[in-house]
Amino acid sequence: QVQLVESGGGLVQPGGSLRLSCRASGTILGMNTMGWYRQTPGKQRDMVATTSSGGTTTYADSVKGRFTVSRDNAKNTVYLQMNSLKPEDTGVYYCHALVSRVVGGSLSGWDNYWGQGTQVTVSS
Repeated sequence: QVQLVESGGGLVQPGGSLRLSCRASGTILGMNTMGWYRQTPGKQRDMVATTSSGGTTTYADSVKGRFTVSRDNAKNTVYLQMNSLKPEDTGVYYCHALVSRVVGGSLSGWDNYWGQGTQVTVSS
């Protein structure tokens, strides 16, 4: 069982920056993708940025060029550096991990894990 804990949210003015961190309680083995999703009232939870164990990164079009996702495998931590923040970036940011499940040395499925969320508010 993997537990994810986010930190770094807060209130920031437009144009400002925040850095979110998500630490996994234990080492995540094998194939995996970790990333960030955002949810606002009345909206679905949408992907913001992800990074895979193979090094592939993806970004929502709305954050390309402003946000950077990275990971430190030694610390079991994924980060989201958010620059040039806009009011529309406001929301609850959730850390997510998709982790391969191995039984008897073979891939048997995938497990999903979610953090508790951290509030990001961009307002003047």
